[in-house]
Amino acid sequence: MNLPHGGASSCEPAVKIKRSASQELRPPSSSPELHVNWLGRIGFLEALAQQEAIVALKRADRSHPDALLLLEHDPVYTIGRTPDQSSLRGISHLPHPLFPINRGGQATYHGPGQLVGYLILDLRRHGQDLHRYLRWLEQLIIDLLAQYEVESTRRTGLTGVWVESGQSSSGRKIASIGVGVRHWISMHGFALNVGGDLSPFEQIVPCGIANVGMTSMEKELGRPLSLIDVAADFEKLIIRRLPELRK
Repeated sequence: MNLPHGGASSCEPAVKIKRSASQELRPPSSSPELHVNWLGRIGFLEALAQQEAIVALKRADRSHPDALLLLEHDPVYTIGRTPDQSSLRGISHLPHPLFPINRGGQATYHGPGQLVGYLILDLRRHGQDLHRYLRWLEQLIIDLLAQYEVESTRRTGLTGVWVESGQSSSGRKIASIGVGVRHWISMHGFALNVGGDLSPFEQIVPCGIANVGMTSMEKELGRPLSLIDVAADFEKLIIRRLPELRK
C-alpha cells in the first residue's frame, strides 16, 4: 500500500454526468463498473468541479461507480501544490491562465488537440497501490499508441510516456500523468498529445524536466488524427484492462 492521502505526478494535471447524444463516444462501451463520459472541449474549472462532484458521491457511497472523464481543455497551465514553482519560469509571461491544483508535480500545459483523461477510481477496489496504478496508466497509453504504430516507452524515475528509449531526461515526451489521491479515491489522470499547438510548453519547464521536447501523435505520424477517435479507442482499452488493477 502506498500514499493514501497524497499525489504523484510527472507534472499533469487532479454524479453521472448528463450529456447530449452528440457528446457521447461512439460506439458507447461504458461498463457498469466504469462510467465513461466524453465532455468535448471544456474549461478547466468546469472539469475540476465535475471531478469533485463525483469524488463527493463516491466518498458518501462506496458503491457509486468509478468514472472516466475524457475531454480537451481550453488553453491552461496547471501546477501541483509544491513550494518549488521554478518550472513556471515566473508567471507574468504566461500566455494562458494558471491554476494550482491538488496533484503532485510541476507545471504543465493543456490545450486543444490534447486528450485529457480524468479517472475517479476507488483504489481500495483496485489494488490500493498508487505506484502500481501509475505504472498501469503508463502501460495503457503505451498500448494505445502501439495501436497507431507509435512506439513509446517509460523512463525510470520519470512518470509519463516517451517516444524515445533511454535513461536521460532529454527526448520527446508524448504523455504526462499526474494524480491526486485522498481516502484512496483518485482524481486527475493523464494528458496525451494527439495534435494541436505544442508551443505553449516552451513557456515553462514541462514537468520540471530540463531539456525535454514535447511531441504529439500527429507530429510522430505526419498525418492528422481525430481526437474523438483516439478517445474512443482509449475507452475500449481501459474497460477491457481495468480488471488488471484488481489482481
